[in-house]
Amino acid sequence: MTSTTAATPMPTGARRKLVLALALPVIAENLLEALMQVVDSYLVSGLGDEALAGVGGALQVLFFLLAVLGSLSIGVSVLVSQVFGAGDLPGVARLARQALLLTAVLSVPVAILGYLLAGPVIGLFGMEAGVARIATEYLKVTMATIVVLVGLYTAGGVLRGIGDTRSPMLITALANVLNVVLAYALIHGSFGLPALGAVGSAWGTFIARAIALALMLALLVKGRNGVSIGGRGWRLGGDTSARIWKISAPAVVEQVLTSGAFLFLAAVIAHLGTASLAAHRVVQNAMSIFFLTGIGFSTAAMVLVGQSVGAQRIHDGVAALRIATRWAVGALVVQAVLVLALAPQIMGLFADDPSVIGPGADALRMLALAQPFWAVLFVQSAGVRGTGNTRWPLVVTGTGMVVMVLLSYLAMRAGGGLGLTWSTGLVVVPVVGALHWWRFRRTVADLPAPPAGATGPHPDTQEVSP
Repeated sequence: MTSTTAATPMPTGARRKLVLALALPVIAENLLEALMQVVDSYLVSGLGDEALAGVGGALQVLFFLLAVLGSLSIGVSVLVSQVFGAGDLPGVARLARQALLLTAVLSVPVAILGYLLAGPVIGLFGMEAGVARIATEYLKVTMATIVVLVGLYTAGGVLRGIGDTRSPMLITALANVLNVVLAYALIHGSFGLPALGAVGSAWGTFIARAIALALMLALLVKGRNGVSIGGRGWRLGGDTSARIWKISAPAVVEQVLTSGAFLFLAAVIAHLGTASLAAHRVVQNAMSIFFLTGIGFSTAAMVLVGQSVGAQRIHDGVAALRIATRWAVGALVVQAVLVLALAPQIMGLFADDPSVIGPGADALRMLALAQPFWAVLFVQSAGVRGTGNTRWPLVVTGTGMVVMVLLSYLAMRAGGGLGLTWSTGLVVVPVVGALHWWRFRRTVADLPAPPAGATGPHPDTQEVSP
């Protein structure tokens, strides 16, 4: 990649390429990660409805936990990007080592508690005995090995913070291939491996992710963009760990509030009947796919803003955030148009009951209309995080999601259907996005002017992929 000097502004076209070079691999990586869960469900479906329902129940619990634990990598990416932007490569290495150690320490008690409480948690769903048994076994395996998954998130956060989003994508692609082979073999007892049934998919996914983590750690030890975690300094404690936790903790709480709000929304919609709940599940799955584009551009924005803060060239971060916002809005508008035109057909891919397709199509249309506002929310909140402020997104986004669910509840009590319930996003999301937009510009205005003659590296001078 052609680089410029720190004193020479990057042309707008080159900056767009930089944003895309960071965002597109993140989008692909998230799609691949979602595909891993889809593949597991597909492979297990061959064992019958009981096995599929059991694995599905366990995955519902895991989706919540992974969203929360995965948010630890946000704080890691923010700090790493800022220190990397300042040109302190030894400091980045220290941060990376502390982040990996902190991840391990925090994950161990979660793994123990998750294993011990797997049965009682699954029991809350009121499943039939056979389904509950499979769900509990699956959840036990996944919780006992969750240290690997959270470590994978943290290692990926370090790589993204130094501008390398391509390596995590490629490693995740390899993990998907390994998962297909291992999960199939361990479910059915092929290639000399034992037949473990539905729980075999959990073991296959664990092994695939363990190999992926080993590859990421090897990459970091070897060195990436001038950063290597090899050598001494593998002792937890000190100011570095405190800084990581100070930035990460609000992101974790924000994710708890957001995920909890959507869980409560599902409980609210359950009162509309089985058909509405089934339609809601399809809409939620569609939402998670639609949002991948916005999340990819928000990650690029957070990294570039963080690097510009570290380099004391915040105007570069402002320009990158503007470009990321435009790309995200444009991409989600295209998605919205397609969904508005094809909402019934999309629902028809997952259901053939008119009582499910109708309400689901209405909800998809409401979700589509809110897509441009979600794009602004994603990218502008990422810009705020890139400056090191994770408390503001916690308060604003967390509060916004709670308000949206409460409005949905009121809409349901007023006799509204699924479409009206999802329309509350059109009220709340634009306000939350606008508040993040205001906060970022206020933060930029309050930043101290860089010292005269500052020439530290900034994101424009860094390679972002192998």
